[in-house]
Amino acid sequence: MTDIADPLAGWSLPAWTYDDPDFFRAEQARIFASSWQIVCHVSDIAAKGAWHSLDYLGESIIVVRGEDGAVRAFTNVCRHRGSRIVDGISGCARKLVCPYHAWTYDLDGRLVGVPQKSDYPGLDIDRHGLTPVDMNIWRGFIFVRLVREGPSVADMMAPYDDQIAPYRFENLTALGRVILRPRDVNWKNVADNYSDGLHIPVAHPGLTRLFGRSYGVEATAHVDRMWGDLVERPSPNWSERLYQKLLPPVPHLPAAAQKRWLYFKLWPNVAFDIYPDQVDFMQFLPVSPTQTLIREISYVLPDAYTPDESRREMRAARYLNWRINRQVNAEDTVLITRVQEGMASRSFSIGPLGKSEVCLRAFCSRMRTLIPQAREEVRPAAGWSN
Repeated sequence: MTDIADPLAGWSLPAWTYDDPDFFRAEQARIFASSWQIVCHVSDIAAKGAWHSLDYLGESIIVVRGEDGAVRAFTNVCRHRGSRIVDGISGCARKLVCPYHAWTYDLDGRLVGVPQKSDYPGLDIDRHGLTPVDMNIWRGFIFVRLVREGPSVADMMAPYDDQIAPYRFENLTALGRVILRPRDVNWKNVADNYSDGLHIPVAHPGLTRLFGRSYGVEATAHVDRMWGDLVERPSPNWSERLYQKLLPPVPHLPAAAQKRWLYFKLWPNVAFDIYPDQVDFMQFLPVSPTQTLIREISYVLPDAYTPDESRREMRAARYLNWRINRQVNAEDTVLITRVQEGMASRSFSIGPLGKSEVCLRAFCSRMRTLIPQAREEVRPAAGWSN
């Protein structure tokens, strides 16, 4: 979906927006504060007291399973002196205890323990619980945002709900652990590359062998969709050929999805790679104007969803999927690095976007709407975002 009212609809964002500190600050305030960020799946915190954390934009967020079974989200900050409470990306605790002065919080966020409480005669315990964070559970995945503004994840994904429903996201469990991959590029370069269909036949020979000419892209108001259907012709690459051969039928998927690789990017930086054999999420977390942390993990359905005679083939297919996509990730890392380096050249400012580049057109138009300075081809004087 392209904003036809945007006079720059056929052009990319200017190169300076990919390394500018002021633009980065504007993005934090106008884009990321209200954007949904994925933390984990409900199956990752199935036990009472289990928690997962997510750090971004200088905030640390925890989602925790309460004694009542409910999932809640809070900032990972003690209300006494501002110390971080938990360390790491996951854990399990009966209470959340600050390691600085031992202020103690129940799993529902209530402040329940203050050492030397008599030192604080005016302290209102009820008003000093952990600070809640807006949370949305969509098909089993837990999202948080810092500012309550804009549609829910379900509303964003509504155009594709019927396509996603058969994959049974609610029943997924983690395969492996969260992988963190730092990249010395602006987050928009990662997002641009994810939704770019034109580079597939040029830079991803493996995907081209698997998909042939079937790769497609489209954009809606909040979501980009990409897809490719596996061809019948055996690939000359052994990993790809074995994946084509061993991928078993998945009884709960419709015929059209049996050989389809499906990709969704939720505005602005969360993506789902959906395969017949597994589901991955990938997140491009901005760290600085020229640094991004890619966060990803794979999820699968329990063996009960795979017929007994197909389980060995399914496990093999998942391993082969990993091998194939490890190569794709390596190729993409080279591509986005080349672009980030090239954008530093004085000779480059903006580039034309073809009519088929619908996802990039939609992304750039939305960025220009939210941050009008992105309409300026030349970098503004420093300090404009203050």
